[in-house]
Amino acid sequence: MSTAKATGTLYLMPVWLGDHGGTEQLPPVNIAIARGITLWYCEQERTARRMLRRMDPAFDLNAIELHRLDQETTATEAVEMLRPVIAGRDGAIISEAGMPGIADPGALLVQVAHQHDVPVVPLIGPSSLFLALAASGLNGQRFSFHGYLPVKPHDRKQAVKRIEGDALRTGAAQLFIETPYRNDALLADLLSTCAPDTLLCIATDVTQPEGTVRTQRIAAWRKHPVTIGKRPTVFVLGRR
Repeated sequence: MSTAKATGTLYLMPVWLGDHGGTEQLPPVNIAIARGITLWYCEQERTARRMLRRMDPAFDLNAIELHRLDQETTATEAVEMLRPVIAGRDGAIISEAGMPGIADPGALLVQVAHQHDVPVVPLIGPSSLFLALAASGLNGQRFSFHGYLPVKPHDRKQAVKRIEGDALRTGAAQLFIETPYRNDALLADLLSTCAPDTLLCIATDVTQPEGTVRTQRIAAWRKHPVTIGKRPTVFVLGRR
């Protein structure tokens, strides 16, 4: 009696949140799994290759198969990408930074994997969102993540007002991010739009040597404004 061939496993492979850090920051099991996988899904091939070499300088990059998985990838394309895993081959998603599937296009492939009964195994690693929330002192029992806010200033300010209203009404922490070169424009909108007593956490370069996490009232940020620059940052709004 024959049995159907088992599918492969789709691993979610976390990586560093910045340029600092080596293999001491990753669980040994992650590196062991990475060494055994030849099928990878990534946003940028160059970044993926660099991260794999960072895990192990001896990693054979010529032996791997890379598939581009980004915000332009369609559901149909994701199914085609996953066919080798459905057929029994293990694969892994590697993000641009941090945990695949969170603020990351890898979520689409994970969804397809569940639709085809492919086991999904998240590996231990950093998530800037959860690290920022944990260090913010804001509500870790109830929170929402809004991703990127609108690009146009008027729309962005309206989004800030709505998000602040949710924070003040429900007490839930409200997390959002921005493309690094717009960090300071977003901060300016937060300082001009939010009420003085609203709490704002700015978590920049989390896990990196020059990283900072600071939570204080909008009034205090206005009194001593900062320049974030083009550094990866998580913003969190909340109330006391």
